[in-house]
Amino acid sequence: MPHAPIASPADWRGPALVEGGGDWTRPFTAEEVAEIDAALASAKARGLSMADITRETFPLPRFERLVPQVHRVLEEGPGIMLMRGLPTERWGARDSRVVYWGLGKYLGTALSQSPEGDILGDVRDLGVDLSGPKGRGYKTNAELEYHTDSCDVVALIVIHTARLGGRSMIASSVAIHNEIARTRPDLLEVLYQPFVWSTQSQQGAGEPSWYEQPIFTQHEGRFACRYIRTHIYSAQRYPEVPRLSAAQIEAMKLIDTLADDPAFHFSMMFEPGDVQILNNHVTLHARTEYEDWPEEARKRHLLRMWLSVPNSRALSPGLSHIYRDRRAGAVRGGNPSRNGQIVYETTEA
Repeated sequence: MPHAPIASPADWRGPALVEGGGDWTRPFTAEEVAEIDAALASAKARGLSMADITRETFPLPRFERLVPQVHRVLEEGPGIMLMRGLPTERWGARDSRVVYWGLGKYLGTALSQSPEGDILGDVRDLGVDLSGPKGRGYKTNAELEYHTDSCDVVALIVIHTARLGGRSMIASSVAIHNEIARTRPDLLEVLYQPFVWSTQSQQGAGEPSWYEQPIFTQHEGRFACRYIRTHIYSAQRYPEVPRLSAAQIEAMKLIDTLADDPAFHFSMMFEPGDVQILNNHVTLHARTEYEDWPEEARKRHLLRMWLSVPNSRALSPGLSHIYRDRRAGAVRGGNPSRNGQIVYETTEA
């Protein structure tokens, strides 16, 4: 039976989401910032390392009361949470790192994001070739097309913004799914079939350099999208991989076209102190190219965490390669480190 449109609070279009407001966006209150300041001051006075930061050593009772709302909005609502107003410029990069790690302890379990095993990733321009087999967009200043990350939830905190550009754009993959169901049901069925993906040189020892996975899945009544077009095209470099069909190419172009349509997405300029959290199963995100400041201390700098959260949905067997443990609420996802293992909240943050 053909797949039908999905009824979900995550089926939104950007202009209506922004106009409608709601509990997906809020500022940090003065009391919440004061609480974080106190926890940071205590951690520094006690000489705590990143490995020593826990809920017990970094107490945030106000933020802890907020976390269930964050989890609910991410999983049962629009799939995006934006909180603004942390004084990251006053804290500086080092203290902002400690604060963000402390906040993460309340949000979920952090996962490794690269072969280096980094679980608190620095999003800044390191001059990496995005088109190469090891290309990772967060290490460049290039435009990033709409995509998902390899985790249930991705969270960013902004320390410094670029001199020009670097606009963040977000679209609902549920809304895109439903539009394709209404207008091109033939291509919707293609998106539920396996595509071949490159591992981007992040496979474990002895594992192949590619794997098969659909872009759209449904399991136990819940939808999930995983889409990184560059990884799908990168797999075409391997001669043993089947060539993309005309229908597969057309289906991906339609996702890109809809996501890039201002009627579907919304965009925002980051400000220092922003915390943006996305449910990868129901949203796609992108970024415009940016031009950085010449001074090293002013360059665009964000911190990123990939998180497993306790109220995540069960996932389809089609997503087994990346997520492995597909049970609801499982610690899952992430990229393997050089020893082929996923790192969960290591002491080397």
